[in-house]
Parts: sequence; C-alpha cells; structure tokens
Amino acid sequence: MDYYIYGLPKLKMINILFLASFFFLSIHAHSSALPRKPSSSSNSPQINSNSVLVALLDSHYTELAELVEKALLLPTLEDAVGKHNITIFAPRNEALERDLDPEFKRFLLEPGNLKSLQTLLLFHIIPNRIGSGEWPEGPSGDPSHSTLSNDRLRLESKGSGVRSVDLAAVVQPDAVLRPDGVIHGIERLLIPRSVEEDFNRRRSLRSISAVLPEGAPEVDPRTHRLKKPVSVPAGAPPVLPIYDAMAPGPSLAPAPAPGPGGPRGHFDGESQVKDFIQTLLHYGGYNEMADILVNLTSLATEMGRLVSEGYVLTVLAPNDEAMAKLTTDQLSEPGAPEQIMYYHLVPEYQTEESMYNAVRRFGKVRYDTLRLPHKVVAQEADGSVKFGEGDGSAYLFDPDIYTDGRISVQGIDGVLFPPEEKETKLETKTSRVAKLVAKPNRGKLMEVACRMLGAFGQDSRFTTCQ
Repeated sequence: MDYYIYGLPKLKMINILFLASFFFLSIHAHSSALPRKPSSSSNSPQINSNSVLVALLDSHYTELAELVEKALLLPTLEDAVGKHNITIFAPRNEALERDLDPEFKRFLLEPGNLKSLQTLLLFHIIPNRIGSGEWPEGPSGDPSHSTLSNDRLRLESKGSGVRSVDLAAVVQPDAVLRPDGVIHGIERLLIPRSVEEDFNRRRSLRSISAVLPEGAPEVDPRTHRLKKPVSVPAGAPPVLPIYDAMAPGPSLAPAPAPGPGGPRGHFDGESQVKDFIQTLLHYGGYNEMADILVNLTSLATEMGRLVSEGYVLTVLAPNDEAMAKLTTDQLSEPGAPEQIMYYHLVPEYQTEESMYNAVRRFGKVRYDTLRLPHKVVAQEADGSVKFGEGDGSAYLFDPDIYTDGRISVQGIDGVLFPPEEKETKLETKTSRVAKLVAKPNRGKLMEVACRMLGAFGQDSRFTTCQ
C-alpha cells in the first residue's frame, strides 16, 4: 500500500527529490570548475597591524605620514612591503615644518606637482632592510643603495660613530623596528636631483614670465566698432568703454546705430529695462521719468542694448515733483530731454549703501555720467547723499527703487544740471548791461581852456568842453 504525500505516491516523491539534488550538484560542480575572476582584495597584499607602514602612520613622524597620504602612496608602499622588507628614512617634524623653504613646500603641495612629491618621498625608502648594525663602515661594501624612486642613496659612517644618509645625519637609528621594515630618524629632508631641477625650472619660468604688453583695443571712430575682434568670456566686462558703445546722436544718424561687435546674449537688457520702468510706474511718483525714457526719447532702447552688451548703469531718477519744475525752454531745444537724462545716467552699479559709504569716507565723490565730459558730484548731507551743488542740488529721496545687479535706480528730489550750464545761463542774464559812450580824450591845454571858460560861464558854447 503506497502512502500519498499531497496527492503523490511516496515512492515517486523520493525519486523526484533524488533527481533534483543530483541536478543541482552537477551544476555546482560545473560552476566551480569555471575560472573565477580574482577579487580586488586578492590583488592587494594584506597589511598586518604590526607592519612598518602602520607604525609610520602612528609614529611621531606625523609630517612625513601626512605627506605620504597626500601623495597617494599607500597602495604603492603596501605593494612594496608585500614583496620585501623596506627601510624608511624619516625626517624630523621640525625639518618639514620650520626648516623647509616655504616656496619649495608650496611647490610640492601644488596639485600639478604630485609626481615630484611622490618621487621625493620614494627617495626616502630603500627596498631592503638595513638596520643600524648593517650600516656600511669603512671602504668595504657598496655605500650606495637604490631607492623606490630609482635614485641612489649613499650611506656612510664617520669615525665618531655618526651615521649619515647623503647630506642628512641619522639622529635616531632604529627608531621603529618591525618584521617587514625599519625606520631611521634623520635630521633633514632628502631631495633628489630630479625634483630639485624641476623646482628650479618652475621657479625660473615664474620669475621670467611676464604678460605680453598689449595696447588698448583700437576703435574705429567712424563706426564705433573694434578694428580687431576680441574674444570676451561670458559674463566678463566689455572691452570697449561705454561711451564708444553708445549710439551716435540724432545729428549723425536718424536712428540709434548698432553697438560694437562682441559676444551678445549674456544678458537680456531689454527685459531688464522694461522691468525697471514697470517698477517705476508701480512705485509711484516717477511717471514723468518713465514717459521720457519710453515716449519722448529712445533711451529705453539704448539702455537695453547697453545692458545686453554687458554694461551696468545707475539711474538717478528725478520724481514727478522735480520734473514738473522744468520749464518749456529747457525741454524745447533739440536733444534737450536726452541731454538731461544722460546727465542722470552713471555708468557704474551703485546702491544707496555703496554711495553713502563712499561719501562718508571720501567727502566729495565725482561720478562719471553718460553726458561727456560732465560729472555729477555727490557728498554727504543730513545723513543722506546729496547730488550737485548750490540751488541745483538734489537729495537721495527714494533709495534702491530697483536693483538687479545690472541696473540700479535711485530716486532723487531734483533735476540735475551740469555746473557749466548754470554759469553760462547766469552770464547770458547779466550780459544785458547799458552801453556807456566813451568820451573823447582831451589834451591838457584844452582842459585848462575849458576850465577858464567855465569860470566865466562860457563853456556851454563849445561842444568840446561839454
């Protein structure tokens, strides 16, 4: 009678399990016969905790251990310890901290000089074990030994028992003893000739290297463009001064001429100008200024083009109350609105803080304007910034109305005019003086005769005496 296990006869179930186990055993045997890729841990030798490398990292030669880590030499030294014993000549910490030339240390720690740092450190390691008792003495034996940098070190013993490695004296022989190596303390750093030559070569090149003098970019006065194209990286200041980039006036061209050639598209000047004009309108009290920029002149378009070229601007914006004081004569002359606005545009990026700090520190500050050659004078007054002098001055009234890093708008309570213009207006007013008729010169005899006739009341008969 067969027993059933979950609907299967017991004998059939045993046969199935036997075949399955045989199948898995054959697969396992086949996979074990295949060649396996060695793991990364099998490539690198296992370092014992009693290794000389571990002792170096834990020793009081901390400066040398730090340089070994910075030079990325631990895998190389682990591989060397796995093959043979090593001897390390470790300089004192003072030799690397205070006695080493700061310029040379800076040279070693530069990322581009990693190869020189590795060569220098490997020059301190000999790929065999040399204890203090195995030091060569006298003329017998070879005093030079090959290092891991493929250079050779000369080991010597003097008559007084002082051991030396090249030019460095051994101050602490057998400082660290381990089964796979030994560390000797030395008084100074050992520098191979190749590293010294590399350092001298770099230093001499740095001392003789100079910037090739180049003249200012030549601008064609007719087209206001560069005669030779100059590559300007994105975001860098423009090569041309802003005055050369400005469009010619109405007398030269009916419309604003294109600006100088160069990289474009780094800044969206038109959007920034439109944004600051919208800010003026929403801020309130500066509608006249916005109207002049957009409707009466083409300054908004020109400002957008200048900002797109990479220039920065600070707008001293008079409020509506100040603009209402302008007379018809001041605005009726051809180009007068443009000239007034140009005097309120500073080709710098200034904020309330920067201007106030400048006038507090320097007293009077003269800012360039887009109206050449006139400058606007700023000075501190009543805890604020005052522009201009005398009756035509204006105070910083609404600071930082708009600041975006390229355009800064500062509200003022007056319209500014150049000082020269005020003087000429005063001269025209005072020039209307009554003309004085110069009397003809009379000789001394005629003077005496006229006086005598005057005494008798007869001088009125002669026109010469009148």
